[in-house]
Amino acid sequence: MDVVSDAISAVRAGRPSSNRLRVRGSWSVRLAPYEGAGFHVVLSGACRLVPDGGGDPVSLGTGDVVLLPHGAGHVLADRAAGAAEVRRAVPFEEVRDTDVRLPGSGTGVELLCGKYRLDRSRTHPLLAELPQVVHLPHRVGDHPELRTAVDLLARELDERRPGSCLALPSLLDLLLIYMVRAWMAGAETGAWPAVLNDPVTTAALRALHSDPAAPWTADRLAAEAGVSRATLSRRFTSLVGRPPMAYLTWWRLTMAATRLRDSDVPLATVARETGYGSPYALSHAFSREFGTTPGRYRERVRAAEPALTAS
Repeated sequence: MDVVSDAISAVRAGRPSSNRLRVRGSWSVRLAPYEGAGFHVVLSGACRLVPDGGGDPVSLGTGDVVLLPHGAGHVLADRAAGAAEVRRAVPFEEVRDTDVRLPGSGTGVELLCGKYRLDRSRTHPLLAELPQVVHLPHRVGDHPELRTAVDLLARELDERRPGSCLALPSLLDLLLIYMVRAWMAGAETGAWPAVLNDPVTTAALRALHSDPAAPWTADRLAAEAGVSRATLSRRFTSLVGRPPMAYLTWWRLTMAATRLRDSDVPLATVARETGYGSPYALSHAFSREFGTTPGRYRERVRAAEPALTAS
């Protein structure tokens, strides 16, 4: 596994959901804050996205994609909508999956709107540093894999081919990966685009994520990265924000928490998969990090599971 895949897998819970919005005239709809990530794909037409809290409105056109990685509340509206119309926005749930024709001169728009269910208790720093709104405008030649995913989504929605119930969630998962990739490719700020552009740090991260249960030492990891121990420590710590072995401990415990959340495997299996010599060793480290035992953690997240899987 690579860092981006692991970062997403660690927080993903349940399956993504999506709805279509078709509306014309003067309109505005509100999407409440969400304990996950939201996204919109403009299939046709144009509109505006107005973030809660006074953020700058974002103009969206056909083919544009927008990701709200922290589930920020926002309003979607026709481009002519003013502040009064934004304040009167109707809840998205009242108009989703319907054709809405309202008075006014606004042109028609069709959007695919959706949510990714996330468990934010152990968010990887790569995802944590994403901005509140990631706007990926449609430009010919930019991010071809993202454009392909958007085209496939539009076709799958229109044609409802056999197997679409499996195809659509899979395409939505691809869309999330491509949105994160596209942000990283164009990001002018943020630590993690720089991290993954540094060959030494990337080599060390790839090794740790490929086999986190291996008996890693600072010397062995430095050899894997092809540099001295001191060089690796300096570059890794400067970019990632913690030393390599501290990152490994954090990632192992994050993996353990994910396995406890998503499976019923025994603690001994979780310990073996995450590089701990015994359930006792894992339990000790886990309790120090999370403030509770693995068993109690599993009980707590299972009790909260309906909140993670609610649409």
